[in-house]
Amino acid sequence: MCGLIYFYFVVIFHSAVLINGETREAVAHLMSEQVNGTIYFTETDNGLRVHGTITGLSTGRYGFHVHELGDISTCIATGAHFNPYDADHGGRDHTVRHVGDLGNVQFVGNTALIDFVDNIITLRGRNNILGRGLVLHEQEDDLGLGDHETSLTTGNAGPRIACGVIGIRSPSDWNSGISVNPSVLLLIIGLLFLIIE
Repeated sequence: MCGLIYFYFVVIFHSAVLINGETREAVAHLMSEQVNGTIYFTETDNGLRVHGTITGLSTGRYGFHVHELGDISTCIATGAHFNPYDADHGGRDHTVRHVGDLGNVQFVGNTALIDFVDNIITLRGRNNILGRGLVLHEQEDDLGLGDHETSLTTGNAGPRIACGVIGIRSPSDWNSGISVNPSVLLLIIGLLFLIIE
């Protein structure tokens, strides 16, 4: 009987968590003396949507990466590109790449409008970028295809000119363990009493 009760509890509990599952969204504010921008990371069925606006640089392409650390006391303190699989540097659409390789952003005038979906970075699991640094570089990322000595590690994207920490935007109870709506929890308890009787 106890085994049956445990089975029903697990089924009901997991159903409750799925019912209450919410789309996660994170945000990073890129700032420096010359750069200002806000980038959102929103879960979709196709991957993580990266969207927002950055201002402050002249027309051109600039390297854009998630770095391993969220320490933005200086942009250098964000460490290397987020690379949990120890891969070579590449482009966002390449098979071989760092998890944090997001390619380049294109500035027109002094503004870059960013909007793409990436299916490698996530807000859950091993490729979770929450709490890591988002960095904009001074030069174009060669996507690991150049002949420079740093091409396979940084894309020869040059110094870091702006950075921010990727933080929680919504839902507000994201880190509260398992999120279960109170009415669903009452349903679980009621069903358990019915099963026990």
